[in-house]
Amino acid sequence: MVSYNPKDWFTYIFRIHKADTFRALAPLLLGMAVYSGIVAFLELEYWNLSSNSYVKGLPAMHSLLGFAISMLLVFRTNTAYDRWWEGRKLWGSLVNNSRNLALKLHAILPENETLQRAFFRNIIPGYAQALHKHLRREETRLELAADDELIHLWKKIDHEKHVPNQLAILIYQHVHQLYKEGTISGEQLIFLNGELQSFTDICGACERIKNTPIPFSYSVFIKKFIFIYVMTLPFGFVFTLGYYVIPVVTFITYVLASLELIAEEIEDPFGGDQNDIPTSKLASNIQRNVEEIL
Repeated sequence: MVSYNPKDWFTYIFRIHKADTFRALAPLLLGMAVYSGIVAFLELEYWNLSSNSYVKGLPAMHSLLGFAISMLLVFRTNTAYDRWWEGRKLWGSLVNNSRNLALKLHAILPENETLQRAFFRNIIPGYAQALHKHLRREETRLELAADDELIHLWKKIDHEKHVPNQLAILIYQHVHQLYKEGTISGEQLIFLNGELQSFTDICGACERIKNTPIPFSYSVFIKKFIFIYVMTLPFGFVFTLGYYVIPVVTFITYVLASLELIAEEIEDPFGGDQNDIPTSKLASNIQRNVEEIL
């Protein structure tokens, strides 16, 4: 995710950063400028359609359609941002619940239970790392400095299956074993259950966002609407703007296409784009916090 100072206007206005939509849309904008120039030349110099009342009526149509397309794009960007913000809240909950689980275990486990503390010190941030890689659809491998006594536990992980679920099973099994051994009481088991359950709940909610994109028909309709709208703009405004229609149409194309491009980027908040949620950094923060607590 791009870190920036929201109060600094001019630095970002005149700088084209890696995530700027202008980079991605440059070929399209150049094509629209050429297209608008050709249409302006043909209408003004060759076809001489200035007396055609039907062509002159196109600006009124564009004004009506402009309101409709603005409402569609507002709804589109709001929907995409809601998905991004929900993903950020879920990972915020994962950070808090990981800390809470570590704090409770720190209070419950005896100081001399070094092996038990080492297990949870590794597996709690391990779950966050596994979820990060799972949502990125990468091959998951645990990159944790596990103690030698715990290496056999990590070997139980089948990387071809759902890795976060397997780690959750290991955590539940280990907590249940502590209960059977009498290390923790029944009340303490219930005390830990909320955080343990929340891991799987958060994973499922993130998967829901990841695996449920915006409906195909809706997304395609907006793209077609934008394309038809900008392709007909030069015909309607060339008689009032002349050759100034070239920069005007190019700028309108940039605005409309950028809104759709931004919505496409943030509707999947767990990818590797510049504006996506920094799940890797959050997972590293979880690891650092849990190691400090335990």
